[in-house]
Amino acid sequence: EPWGLAGDRRWAVVDEQGDVHWLGENPRLLSVVASVTDEDGLLLDAPGLPQLKVPPATGEHVPVGFAEVDTVVLADPDAHAWFTRLLGKPARLVWLDDPNRCAVPASHGGLPGDVVSLAGDAPILLTSRSSLRRLDDWILEGAMERQDDPPAPLDMARFRPNLVIDGAPPYAEDDWREIRIGPLAFRVSERCDRCAATTYDPVTFQKGKEPLRTLARHRRWDGKTWFGIRLVPRGRGELRLGDPVTVLA
Repeated sequence: EPWGLAGDRRWAVVDEQGDVHWLGENPRLLSVVASVTDEDGLLLDAPGLPQLKVPPATGEHVPVGFAEVDTVVLADPDAHAWFTRLLGKPARLVWLDDPNRCAVPASHGGLPGDVVSLAGDAPILLTSRSSLRRLDDWILEGAMERQDDPPAPLDMARFRPNLVIDGAPPYAEDDWREIRIGPLAFRVSERCDRCAATTYDPVTFQKGKEPLRTLARHRRWDGKTWFGIRLVPRGRGELRLGDPVTVLA
């Protein structure tokens, strides 16, 4: 879809003031498995909580303090209770009813007509397995210099990509401006700067120093650390696992 993968990042968990419950302060969000149902609802799973089927959101519009949108739609109250129990603090589940209301910010490479879901900065985040392997090598080199135990390879889930590719040289994606994946063309809107959410292990939920420590050593400029690229789709279509990737510019 013009705003990203079908159903992706249309939902968010917010506090009573409409500010998003950020992963960096709420690592238990990593335990949630959310599946989109045929009716545009959600199926929620998390350890220690009952499975919950959330119907399509039909509640009132409420203001929010994040993304490029003023209001979103409240989900079913049972979903609020489920996330409140998960996080141990007041929480509400909300839904973006119309992504056409949400523009890709010009500060993040957005052009007139570009729209995005609650992802905020761009419709698609693409990462490369070869780039991750190079990052793992750097992390191992750093551990050996510090005489630390060899670390396990990082899980790509730390970076929360929509699309993962392989076969290109490490960090070749830094220089891409336009690509085609299968039948669809994408414009590269910008590289992706990384935040502290990447330092949480997606399995144990424990916070560490990687990958930001090593990215800061090898992939830091403009005061930020970088991994992956953000994309804007040129149109609608369907992607499949194994689709070829072609660099157009």
